[in-house]
Amino acid sequence: MSEKVPVYDNHLHMSPSGRNVDALREFQAAGGTGLTLVTLPYKEVFPIKSGKDFGESYKITYSLAEKAREATDLEINIAVGPYPILLLHIAEAVGLEKAEEMMIEGMEIAARDVAEGRACAIGEIGRPHFPVDKDVWDASNRILLRGMELAKENDVPVIIHCENSDDTDRSLAELADKAGLDCGLVVKHSSPPLVTPEETHGVMPSIPASKSLTKEAIGKGTDRFMIETDYIDDPEKPTAIMAVTTVPKRVSAWVANGQVPLESIYRICKDIPDSLYHR
Repeated sequence: MSEKVPVYDNHLHMSPSGRNVDALREFQAAGGTGLTLVTLPYKEVFPIKSGKDFGESYKITYSLAEKAREATDLEINIAVGPYPILLLHIAEAVGLEKAEEMMIEGMEIAARDVAEGRACAIGEIGRPHFPVDKDVWDASNRILLRGMELAKENDVPVIIHCENSDDTDRSLAELADKAGLDCGLVVKHSSPPLVTPEETHGVMPSIPASKSLTKEAIGKGTDRFMIETDYIDDPEKPTAIMAVTTVPKRVSAWVANGQVPLESIYRICKDIPDSLYHR
């Protein structure tokens, strides 16, 4: 595949115990040009015992990004924030009210790091992707709203981990409106192929780079979306959630078969990521 064709994976993780830099070398060798590196709940900082522990997790992300930048020519955009499912784990230990306070502190540390130039997005943040009690759901939405308010203050995107339902994007757009955040800066991670204005309500979809999902998205006649693997860099599951080479292979196939115009590939893999992360 030509070097001139951008190949951007919008959601990828590195882990100190995983392949990390070697995985990104493989991504680049397959044709990858850039990615959004999203922080993880690292086992090195678990369990979370205080809000400040989130800052220690983010430091691991920055260290991994620096090593990757030294080892590759990839564009690496960093997102940090308190992973939403951690609310449940923390609440088991300290109660829901204190857990919410700690999650919001983690959000504010992420915003501080964004303001100081260490990251360019807040994420992945959001709410559980499975049914939970109403008090947990409400707390999750309050934490998410605070994240959106902080993103508004810093003019950066939020990357959202949450449920997938017919009403999800509308719900996210309503929260963004409440926070004063442009809905186009709300990136729905692991999005279904909902890409039309009527489906997204202004939210930016980031779609798993499977053949079927990308084909369905493209078939709707729009190129307003990004693609991702959610590669988790788990040495015991080396291709989870998708193999690190999936996005380069998908884009290579698009180029080879002409399924997606080059102009649309540039929009999906360069113009949209640039507009989000280079603010």
